[in-house]
Amino acid sequence: MKYPLRALVFWPTFLILLAAVIASYIDLQAFLAVSKQLNGVILNNFSWLFSAGSFAMVVLTAVVYCSALGKVRIGGEDARPLLSKWRWFMVALCTTLAVGVLFWTTAEPLYHLYAPPTSLAIEVGSAAAKSFAMSTMFLHWTITPYAIYLVPSLVFALVFHNRRSRFSIGAMLEPLLGPTRVTRYAGLIDTLAMFALVAGMASSLGTGALTLAGGLSQYIGGDTTPLRLAIIIALIVITFVASAASGLQRGIVMLSSFNTWIMLALGLFVLLCGPTLYLFSLGVESLGVYLDTFFSRSLFTGAASGDSWPQSWTVFYWSVWFAWAPVSALFLGKIGRGYTVREFIQINMLYPALFTALWICIFSGTSLYFDALGDGSLNRVLNEQGVEHVLYQMFQQLPASGLMIAFLLFVAFISFVTAADSSTDVIANLCSKGVTADSDLDGNPLLKIVWGLIIGTVSWVMVAFVGIDGVKMLSNLGGLPGMILVLLASTSLIFWLKNPALLDVKRLQPSPETPLLGASPVVDFGR
Repeated sequence: MKYPLRALVFWPTFLILLAAVIASYIDLQAFLAVSKQLNGVILNNFSWLFSAGSFAMVVLTAVVYCSALGKVRIGGEDARPLLSKWRWFMVALCTTLAVGVLFWTTAEPLYHLYAPPTSLAIEVGSAAAKSFAMSTMFLHWTITPYAIYLVPSLVFALVFHNRRSRFSIGAMLEPLLGPTRVTRYAGLIDTLAMFALVAGMASSLGTGALTLAGGLSQYIGGDTTPLRLAIIIALIVITFVASAASGLQRGIVMLSSFNTWIMLALGLFVLLCGPTLYLFSLGVESLGVYLDTFFSRSLFTGAASGDSWPQSWTVFYWSVWFAWAPVSALFLGKIGRGYTVREFIQINMLYPALFTALWICIFSGTSLYFDALGDGSLNRVLNEQGVEHVLYQMFQQLPASGLMIAFLLFVAFISFVTAADSSTDVIANLCSKGVTADSDLDGNPLLKIVWGLIIGTVSWVMVAFVGIDGVKMLSNLGGLPGMILVLLASTSLIFWLKNPALLDVKRLQPSPETPLLGASPVVDFGR
């Protein structure tokens, strides 16, 4: 069997997820109450750390980019890239925020327009509220979230390809704690992080199925039944499992490339057929507001005024990004071989952030424009029909709306699939023994199929019979341990900033007894 199963990672994750689904089915209200209370405790007590930690990721990324460490090549000077830069960019873009960006860029600015923070004394629906809404979109969806993903991804890339460590989330802590200490808890670390990812995937898949069902109902009518949801989820699962099982080069890269091009086509259509001049003008103005308030808004916790807005939005976002970052880092890190650290930062943070900023200018600007034109029409759709209907309603205002909504459904389907296939690839690798920098990195295809079926089944049960909020709450609980893991892993970059020679592959001894940074000898992972 290719890459035998790591039973101590596979079974705990599966059993905890199964127990959560059963508990939510038995008493959903009690389950949600406990989950919400735990989320509240985390956000109330650690808002300051989420804000400071996310800001630190941006600062650290800038320091690394400008340092000598930026010239280090991932995998060594002789390492050959797995992907071309363009393909690498497309995979990185579709792995991270593409699904959320597609839908939330039209709905979220409406929330901020009509419910800005009370402590900032912004008049609801005013020009100031509009600038605040757009600048907030830049804050939540561009540089900072990509920095949160970037730092652990870069650490893992260097540990995996340069330090020749095993494929494990705990490997990111080796430079700080030493391999012996990390090995003792490698299974636990991987289990916790993978549970957050699996729960998050089930939540995203369920939400995506609801969104696609809402769009489909505009053509065929009828209610969103469990059978309709089952068919949609089955199609998504079959597609992303087939893509992930076919390997990095054939499935994931090809689907990501296709997804990027059709997203570009969709964005270009809205830009040319929408209020083009208004989009550029509002985008540039709001970008100025974002840059002007970046430091104060990044560290805004609402403590002085008692304002709960930061916890409901900004801090909550940081928590979500931190929850997903450790596992996403494994995929982004493993495909970065052959490029310098500086190129890694460009492809995984700078270029996707620029793409997302342009997307925000187009879609958030169009949403605000048509909402004002219809005297709050999109906001009424948001409140009365739900967030998933805002994007479709906005497209009703554009030319060839019937055709473009069908195209939009297709883009949404592909976006959900491309985000899921990379995550499934990581899950399979985490549950496997023997994945190293010298292996083919494609993992066990059977495990990809198994996890695809598990995630699809859980998401269908939750969205059709229980309620997707249960799994969503569970995935959000991974924010605190995810942040702690990322912050600890980031200290590796500080070590390497002082001595980039620690990453020289040719100087490293191949013996497994070679300690890292004076740590204890290496002990095998995942037993």
